[in-house]
Amino acid sequence: MNLQDLKKAILEDNIIDAEEVKQLESVLYEDGVIDQEEADFLFELNDAVSGNDNHSSWQPFFVKAICDFLLEDETSPGEIDEDETKWLVGKIEGDGQIDDVEKQLLAALKSKAKAFPEELQKLLN
Repeated sequence: MNLQDLKKAILEDNIIDAEEVKQLESVLYEDGVIDQEEADFLFELNDAVSGNDNHSSWQPFFVKAICDFLLEDETSPGEIDEDETKWLVGKIEGDGQIDDVEKQLLAALKSKAKAFPEELQKLLN
């Protein structure tokens, strides 16, 4: 199943349930890493279901996957570099709101990254 088919199936009811989180984890971590396309995909999903009654496993999965994408990369392991910062700010501000899942992501990144860029800190304030 490609990402767009998976997205369509998940968004039929606009809620991410426990089984869908397991399916996402299986598909996205099949190769052991989260790449740019998959990270973009997760933000698309989160924006679509923000504020809905999603399963409690959605938030920790989303946070872990995006942290892995940003902090487990070969270019800047453990750091959020300038390009990653611009990408993340664009994704978080893209739908005009910072939801609870995105706030949890920022808090996790702040605690895990070697340094936390000022542009991201502003999103937490």
